[in-house]
Amino acid sequence: MHLPFFITSADIISCDDNFMRTNILDNKSKMMRKINPFHLLVLLLFACTCACQEDEMTGKNMQNFESEQIFINGKIYTVNPSQEWAEAILVIDGVIEFVGTTTAVQDRASEDAEVINLDGALVLPGIHDVHMHPLEAASENFHFIIEEGITDPEDYAFDAEQAAQENPGSDWILGWGYDLEILLEAKRLPKEILDDVVSDRPIGIMELTSHSIWCNSKALELMNIDDKTENPTGGIIMREQNGEANGILIDNAGNLLIDLALPVTPESLNNDYNGLKEYALPELAKHGITSICDARTYWKRDHHKTWKKLADDDELTARVNLGLWAYPTEEDDTQLSTLKSIYEFNQNSLLKINQIKLYCDGIIHNTTSAMHGNFLLDYFGEDTNNGLNYFTQERIQKYITELEATGFDFHIHTIGNRGVNEALNAIQLGGGPTGRHRLTHVEYIDKEDISRFRQLNATADAQVAGDFTNPEHWHDFDHLIGEELAENVVPIKSLNEAGARLCLSSDWDVSSLNPFVGMQNAVSRVPQNISLAEAVRAYTLNPAYVMRQEQIVGSIEVGKEADLIILNQNIFEIDANQIAQTEVLQTFLQGELIYQK
Repeated sequence: MHLPFFITSADIISCDDNFMRTNILDNKSKMMRKINPFHLLVLLLFACTCACQEDEMTGKNMQNFESEQIFINGKIYTVNPSQEWAEAILVIDGVIEFVGTTTAVQDRASEDAEVINLDGALVLPGIHDVHMHPLEAASENFHFIIEEGITDPEDYAFDAEQAAQENPGSDWILGWGYDLEILLEAKRLPKEILDDVVSDRPIGIMELTSHSIWCNSKALELMNIDDKTENPTGGIIMREQNGEANGILIDNAGNLLIDLALPVTPESLNNDYNGLKEYALPELAKHGITSICDARTYWKRDHHKTWKKLADDDELTARVNLGLWAYPTEEDDTQLSTLKSIYEFNQNSLLKINQIKLYCDGIIHNTTSAMHGNFLLDYFGEDTNNGLNYFTQERIQKYITELEATGFDFHIHTIGNRGVNEALNAIQLGGGPTGRHRLTHVEYIDKEDISRFRQLNATADAQVAGDFTNPEHWHDFDHLIGEELAENVVPIKSLNEAGARLCLSSDWDVSSLNPFVGMQNAVSRVPQNISLAEAVRAYTLNPAYVMRQEQIVGSIEVGKEADLIILNQNIFEIDANQIAQTEVLQTFLQGELIYQK
């Protein structure tokens, strides 16, 4: 700063270590001999300005703050490569003002600062989880969850029968949690098992992975499904050899049942709102998760409006980006226009509606993931047996071209190697330099496509929290795809080494919400493992980029907002097999404590 020409540096300011106290008043008589009244006024104005700025020598600050916190005596992993570790943090009004040693932070803090003595605890940036389904996991619109461990498909009916008895006034009986492979072993038609439970009301039960629905005959009737009904886009109606629908609706065919069963009502909206407020958001904070992407926001069910109401009511305790669901059966021009009208992006808001979630394909175990070759078993008897497409490459390309200009980033479900290839092609042909698109799941990838992620600035979003992604389960589907393809499932090491931006996420409630389960698996799943530092970055700074907030959070740096978590153990100093046992002691969002163990 340049000083007024009539004032010398010796005359103006001399700061000690006690909160920017100047000696201007001590030198008052000396100064008044040097300047006239006009100059005195200028000097006083300058002194007031100087007192509100950080002192160049001590960093002290005399501003009036709403809040001031110091986190001291800790082991702080910043995810900032220029200052990887620190002892302490100064936070003012939710913003990180200084990162360094405990002594340096204490020197810069005021006497009124709140002191959080970490006592050696590990601090990380708030966790990002950019693929989860919190509203679906928490909503009270489903009536029951099937008990775990059932191996006889006939026993699945017990929970459905109890739910029907407990909900006599419900138009639909909805549940969750059956295993498709077990149900396919049934000795009779699956719909008949549920018909014995109740025949005059529709029943729909979602599979564990959400990629199929099991229903009774009444549900098929209400959906107008008969022997001649064609498969919907992205879905399959399972049938017997004579064409009779057996009660299993695969992928988007099942989604259409849920759309019918869950119309927007005051009750459904209230159930969604309460589920998020009372269960999902507290669970996120408990696990140190301060930023999420809702990976399937059904706008026809007003899911986006439920999130907006939470934001308006000041109930959000996480940063949330919504991935608006692209319905495969919708007419494109109408859907594109609607999606554009819902877009909202305000960098200062916790809630942003700026992503599109669409499926390229299905999943491996029900043979709907898009593969280059045919599956070894044929469950459906369709014309092709190499998986299905919710959205074709050409259609994805069209949507990217249309919606990227609005500001949307794409979140594309891809599990099979053909699906990954087609999604990358669509980004290459339809995307521009501003897009921050990502492929999620990425379970099977051709070697030739691994390097394309970096070339196209496409993020690879992987989920390794589920045990089924560990190497000991890679050959579980050899009977469907053969041994060769099962050698490198979810190849996070290969992607990382190729320079791809890697994110790790949960896909909750398919897999565990706990990010430390994912971190443990990420470092232990040899040969497709990564380092712990890389895993932490994949849960923090990399997904912050995906959410367009890497300048605000994702690492612990001066100028970023204080989304912080304090852990009960130092994950960098323990055996890798103990990482999953880590617990969060405290979670802070913008410097505000939102969870305390």
